[in-house]
Amino acid sequence: MSDTRTVDFWVAGTEEPQFTPTDEGSQEILAEETGRRLDEQLGRVVEDDYIFNDEAPEEERMILNMGPQHPSTHGVLRLQLELEGEIVRRCKPIIGYLHTGMEKTAETLSYLQGPTNVTRMDYLSPFHNELAFSLAVERLLDIEVPPRAQAIRVLMTELNRVSSHLVALATNGMDIGSISMMIYGFRDREMILEFFEKTTGLRMNHNYIRPGGVAVDLPPGWKDDIARILEDIPKKVRDYHDLLTNNPIWQARTKGVGVITREEALAYGITGPALRATGVAWDIRKAFPYSGIEQYEFDVVTGENGDVFDRYLIRVREIEESLKIVEQVTDSMPKGDYKVDDAKIVPPPRGRIDESMEALIHHFKLYTEGFRVPAGETYVAVESPRGELGCYLVSDGGARPYRMHTRAPSFYNLQGLPIAMADSIVADTIATIASFDPVMGDVDR
Repeated sequence: MSDTRTVDFWVAGTEEPQFTPTDEGSQEILAEETGRRLDEQLGRVVEDDYIFNDEAPEEERMILNMGPQHPSTHGVLRLQLELEGEIVRRCKPIIGYLHTGMEKTAETLSYLQGPTNVTRMDYLSPFHNELAFSLAVERLLDIEVPPRAQAIRVLMTELNRVSSHLVALATNGMDIGSISMMIYGFRDREMILEFFEKTTGLRMNHNYIRPGGVAVDLPPGWKDDIARILEDIPKKVRDYHDLLTNNPIWQARTKGVGVITREEALAYGITGPALRATGVAWDIRKAFPYSGIEQYEFDVVTGENGDVFDRYLIRVREIEESLKIVEQVTDSMPKGDYKVDDAKIVPPPRGRIDESMEALIHHFKLYTEGFRVPAGETYVAVESPRGELGCYLVSDGGARPYRMHTRAPSFYNLQGLPIAMADSIVADTIATIASFDPVMGDVDR
């Protein structure tokens, strides 16, 4: 006589258990939500402006939520992908998970405190954030910083471009499987960060470029540090070409992948290497020079195909061009002051505070009340490693900005993701994201 037993089990895809909402978290799904709202909350809806011929049956398509995990999506970026098998038919970037509110915070800070705030937006190129803000304030003040301060600004921002591109190359390599490139990129970046720390006291988020000039002069022996960088980094770049550029596997994974045309890039306001990869030779340093950068010789590097490979190669070559500028600045560094000679705008040297009552008063007034900026509005843009970084500043005549808005290149460049990823395979998704080199602090500012 056989022993028959009945076992209850649930098979996925049959009858799903009833969903019970919870009251945990700030974004809970409420019981009274409509079916449409529930679908949106659960990530089952993808809507955008692209119309496709829905030839495939609905059951052959699925919604995949990618992110927001920082290592894979290069920040707290979420992508809703509509997949047909392994083909990405539609992509919807979703931002807002960082929401730092730095533009609103700027209204509560004095102009002297402003660089401390903006330097944390694009944290891979903090000097460019500080420079754009400082140039906007100086335009409202109608002042021009001394030649030495301008040269120091160019030196630091171009070194910052090199260090930022090294991170882009390192992470791009890791995302496609080149772990060695990840190690080499961060290793070589250390030389530049060590010089930054020696100059400003910090590796990142420096608050070094300020309205009126820079915080302190270059440290003793700075030329020896720059000479070491100029000697070592070009050797490393040649290694990158051997490791990746001439690697057939790398070329197979990047050429013809994530393509954006010239017309699409211009239509969506894409700038920086992502735009120049399409063949457009647009660079703020050439179009609207700032800080005397027009006196240095360098080339604007462009590509042809607008794919992942071209965006990678442009960053490698821009490292070489930035080092050219650094060498020229080092050889022609002017003598003189590193900030304007106006005690109402820049704080006095620390040594003077113990010697002069007037210096102590100026120091106290600047750090408690700040300095007033004439009423008006302006927009100043610089060429950051990711593209056009602009600062729109409005003053009502007080010591704090009335409004500040940042034209962040990563924000605009992310608009190109749905174009670049349409009808591509899902295995190329991370490579395409990495090639845009987004910084989410630049997006959710």
